[in-house]
Amino acid sequence: MGRRIDYYDDPNAPKANSLVPSVNVVVTNDKGEILMIRRTDNDNWALPGGAIDLGESIAEAAIRETKEETGIDCEITGLVGLYSDPKHVIHYTSNDEVRQEFSILLTARPTGGTPRPSAESRDVLWIAPKEVLSAKMDRSMRMRLTHYMEHSRQPIIC
Repeated sequence: MGRRIDYYDDPNAPKANSLVPSVNVVVTNDKGEILMIRRTDNDNWALPGGAIDLGESIAEAAIRETKEETGIDCEITGLVGLYSDPKHVIHYTSNDEVRQEFSILLTARPTGGTPRPSAESRDVLWIAPKEVLSAKMDRSMRMRLTHYMEHSRQPIIC
């Protein structure tokens, strides 16, 4: 398996060669805990998510990716923001793809399932909001979680 390497405003980063719409999902349970995964490709903690496939909607992709990576079924409840900063590129070493960031951050509530790891997630945990930002994660994921926790009335667009 290849690695995922995130770069931000790095003059030594490889140049982007693709733009792939993707989703991340903030799933919160009745206790207010946030569903988090520890990725297998870089060992960072992250929200579940991934690329939107041809023929599927944003919500369908979010539900599918959450189920695939965590074992949890969910229902989409809202929008936090849109993230498309060209300074953030993601290098996938398995195929040498370098994506410019393009991610839609949604909120959701769980409707079933049991947390379980997958090929993309080493660990799957419900983490209290006060503890989530202390986990090892990329700056872009930390920013998204911070935006979610700020409870902005308007979607973030950056």
